[in-house]
Amino acid sequence: MPFGLLKQDSQSQYTLLASAVRSANMDRFIRAFLDRRPNGVIVQLGCGLETAYYRCDNGKTRWYAVDLPHVVKYRRELLPEPERETYLAGDAFAEDWIKQIRADVPDAPILVIAGGLFHYFEESKVVGLLRMLTGVGGIEIVFDTVSKSGMAMMRKKYMKQVGHGDAQMFFYVDSAAKLAGKIGGGVRVLAEEPYYRHIPKSGLKLSTKVSVAVSDRLCMVKMVHFEL
Repeated sequence: MPFGLLKQDSQSQYTLLASAVRSANMDRFIRAFLDRRPNGVIVQLGCGLETAYYRCDNGKTRWYAVDLPHVVKYRRELLPEPERETYLAGDAFAEDWIKQIRADVPDAPILVIAGGLFHYFEESKVVGLLRMLTGVGGIEIVFDTVSKSGMAMMRKKYMKQVGHGDAQMFFYVDSAAKLAGKIGGGVRVLAEEPYYRHIPKSGLKLSTKVSVAVSDRLCMVKMVHFEL
């Protein structure tokens, strides 16, 4: 993270760390997937200005970045499409994007990444998306989420610190196994792990270390990995 960010009064070291850790965790899942599936495809839902392609590309993977039309337009201005990353403008919860990708790569295994996305939608909408993907075949999905207590903390404190205190948040996961049951279709839980488990703690302030430890101990923020 740029050191200058720490001088901003609006955010703490913890809130800045939380944002950076999302990218670090997603990168880890992407690299592990490509190690297992060298011919795999990476799809980023709600891509925004995400730059995982530049960090994790192995020189042969097909990438897709999906977001709303005005976001994709802005992304193209700042990050023109690389050689093997295709930008798709549309609704992440509609089926158009997965139909197009399956037409391009009919048999390739796909890893869908949804970072910082699902919090803002009702559970029924997220479950509907995951059910839709179960019918496609050969798909894994990784997303970050919070528990019910983690959601309460985000609403009360975290979102205000990052300047989005008015944002409405709905979706949380207390149990990945229970969520898989709601989705149905033989969904398998490949991972449900505390958010900060793999992150070095050296150099953090004591208050940040305490927040990280409490979050992981209570699994307030987590990474979930499904095979659909």
